[in-house]
Amino acid sequence: MDFQHIKDSISSSPALVLDTGEIINNLKALNTLRHRCGCKVLYSIKSLPLTSVLELAKPFVDGFSVSSLFEARLANEILAGQGGIHLTTPGIRPDEWEAMARLLTHISFNSLTQYQRFAATCPVQTSIGLRVNPKLSFLKDERFDPCRPYSKLGVDIDELWQSSCLDQVKGLHIHNVFSAIDLTPLIKTVEKLRSYFGKSLAQLDWLNLGGGYLFDQIKDHRPFIDLVNQLKKDFNLDVYIEPGKAVVGHAGYLVSTVIDCFVSDGKTIAILDTSVNHNPEVFEYQRQPECHEHDHKGNYPAILAGSTCLAGDVFGEYCFNKPLAVGDKLVFKNVGAYSLVKANRFNGYNLPDIYAYQDRQIKKLKHTPYQDYRQQWLAD
Repeated sequence: MDFQHIKDSISSSPALVLDTGEIINNLKALNTLRHRCGCKVLYSIKSLPLTSVLELAKPFVDGFSVSSLFEARLANEILAGQGGIHLTTPGIRPDEWEAMARLLTHISFNSLTQYQRFAATCPVQTSIGLRVNPKLSFLKDERFDPCRPYSKLGVDIDELWQSSCLDQVKGLHIHNVFSAIDLTPLIKTVEKLRSYFGKSLAQLDWLNLGGGYLFDQIKDHRPFIDLVNQLKKDFNLDVYIEPGKAVVGHAGYLVSTVIDCFVSDGKTIAILDTSVNHNPEVFEYQRQPECHEHDHKGNYPAILAGSTCLAGDVFGEYCFNKPLAVGDKLVFKNVGAYSLVKANRFNGYNLPDIYAYQDRQIKKLKHTPYQDYRQQWLAD
């Protein structure tokens, strides 16, 4: 990635630049994994539902995983019947159920009460499953942990074991990690499933191992391949994974421009034309994103702050090899996932333009005009 070339080539700022070559490489790697063990791959569109990304993913995946009516409708538009649409969500709205259900090939109900309320009205062609809470936590931060105490995500594995519901469904869905670069949690989770349900798993048509694993950063895939092969051999079922961040996370870059620079209490403050509202996880999880221009040995520290009135609209303190000046462009890395999809226009600051980058070619994909902002706040 030639960052200087990107900064020189984009015509507007702030901008989210997507390295489409990197996305394709990630999809090809997942496709190779798919062929090595026979697993099925779903792109989790909640990480970045941009239609150009969905079109890139379509040839390499077996479908999309979704969590809402709007996601299901977008998935259906792109797939046009050429792939599965798998849904799991804790919140099915009764007034949306009929429209959503007819789009789905698979559904993993999130609770037994949700299953009891909606399963009878599922279309015949929809394969019905349940999301299971395996009660195994591997995350220290409860904000990410699907197995946290009093979890809303999935049927308690003990409750499912004591019920007869496993005899009535075609699949199970698990997801209990976030940004994992180690396969140990998956192996332990499958071991627990096997210890609870044993040969009953052979009654199922499929097992969805969920997302949360950064396959692009896991160097040794052999434990995963062995796990899938064993599941298929022992239970003769389809095994799904649904990566999202593993496809687009490292392929996104937020390019911003310094629009003011001053000293506050002895420290340099650089105001950018972007905001943490364009990458909300920075604020939500107090995470400092990686800045390409940062050099820990640099002699010119500066606090990079967003342009909104929120006092906490701050990316963090970084060091640079020369003093920052108005007009300098800076790049935040690894923001392809869960950035634009959560972004907002607080204070009326516009969303970033979107560019595609491949083979040193830059193409603008999207600009959000004032009319979109105005329409959002017009009363019906």
